[in-house]
Amino acid sequence: MTVASVLVGPPAVAVALAVWVPVMISVPILAARGATGRVVGISVGVVAQVAVVIAVLASSWSVGAVAAAVILVPVLGWTAEFVGSRTGIPFGHYHYTRALQPQVHRVPIVIPLAWLMMLPPSWAVAQVLLPEAGWLPRALVAGFAFMAWDIYLDPHLTRWGFWIWDQDGQFEGIPLVNFLGWFVWAAAISAPVLGWLAPTPVLAGPLVVVYAVTWLLQGGGHLVFWRWPRSGVAGLVAMGLVALPALLRLVGTVR
Repeated sequence: MTVASVLVGPPAVAVALAVWVPVMISVPILAARGATGRVVGISVGVVAQVAVVIAVLASSWSVGAVAAAVILVPVLGWTAEFVGSRTGIPFGHYHYTRALQPQVHRVPIVIPLAWLMMLPPSWAVAQVLLPEAGWLPRALVAGFAFMAWDIYLDPHLTRWGFWIWDQDGQFEGIPLVNFLGWFVWAAAISAPVLGWLAPTPVLAGPLVVVYAVTWLLQGGGHLVFWRWPRSGVAGLVAMGLVALPALLRLVGTVR
């Protein structure tokens, strides 16, 4: 067993990763071309990452479990966004602009897909950090890992005009209840998947790589490319609390 085999996985997953990484790197370049470039960059990046996630899940779980997760996560993610953008629960008061299209009842389709692209990497991080734990502790750690990513995401896409906050916020104009909402809802979605639909461990290495690459590229984008130091440092610290230990533990399994 080599480091590459642990982190990259089987050929189908390796190919998906090889496509995804340059797509991620291209997002700032596309964004520099204006509003259309931002939408294209975000949308293509989400689709490429979803492809990696599905390839990994398919190598680990039954067809039924993969199908259930691929349906459940976006549906519950869309539900959270639909309810949240109308009631302020659980994220605070905000609304989507028309920038991201297409939309279903004023929620961009790419948003629930973003839940699918980052929740399974969060499950993998929790699995590596808590190898002997049950589904509930893993769901809670996954909820934190997912919320930590939003420390990058929300300031980023708010600045790009994809949604607007209708209340004052304590962090980059974003209310702190938003991050609590992300944690609670991500943990709530993770619990039935990890405890009932797909209790078999997932192929963790490639998904931890996805989480770690997202951590580093987003940090570089915020700090170097866009010059957003507050969200850049906060995101690096928050995601790093789980990304770095998970990576080190994975590499430590190689003999």
